[in-house]
Amino acid sequence: MKKTALLVIDVQNDFLPGGSLAVADGDKVIPIINKLIPQYDLVVATQDWHPANHKSFASQHEGKKLFEEIDLNGMNQRLWPDHCVQGTFGGEFHKDLEMNTVEAVFRKGMDPEIDSYSGFYDNGHLKSTGLAGYLKEKGIEEVHFCGIAADYCVYFSIKDAMSEGFKTVLIEEATKPIDAENFEKQKIELNKLDDFKLI
Repeated sequence: MKKTALLVIDVQNDFLPGGSLAVADGDKVIPIINKLIPQYDLVVATQDWHPANHKSFASQHEGKKLFEEIDLNGMNQRLWPDHCVQGTFGGEFHKDLEMNTVEAVFRKGMDPEIDSYSGFYDNGHLKSTGLAGYLKEKGIEEVHFCGIAADYCVYFSIKDAMSEGFKTVLIEEATKPIDAENFEKQKIELNKLDDFKLI
C-alpha cells in the first residue's frame, strides 16, 4: 500500500479572520483538518515565519502600495501586509488546530530577501526547507494537501511536491483561496497533470 502523508499548510492566525492577511472563511477549514489528521500515519505542517523586515512586506518599500507587484532581486514579488512575523501571535498556529500528532513543522519565508510560498523551496528554488528529504526518508509516496491559502502556499507546495516525484492530492473542502477566480484556473491546470488528484 502507498505510504501517504497529510501536509497542513500555514493554518496561522494572520491568515484567518481577524488576521493581517485574512483569507475569507479560512477558519472553516480547521474542524475539517482536525477530522483528517487521525486518518494519516504521518502529519506534517508548514509555518510562514518571517523576520519583521521581510522584503515581501509593503511596509519595507517607501511609496509602494499593498498588493502592488515589484521586482525583488530579479523576481516578481507581490507586496503583502506584514504577516506571520516571528514570535508574534499572528505567526502562531490557530489554537483550535490539533497539533498533538503533527510530527514535524517546516518553517519558511525566513530569508528577508526572498519570499517562500511553497513548503518545499523558496520562490527562487534557491534553498530547500528539507521537507522533500524528510518525506522521502519516511517512505512517503503520496502527499495530501490542506490549509491556507489554496492559490498561493498550497498551490506552490503541490507543484514542488510533484517536481520532487510525489503523487499529490488536494482535499478541496480543507482549503480556502485568497482569490477564488485564480484558484479555479489553477485547478484546471493541475487537473491536467498525471500526478495530481482533486478530492
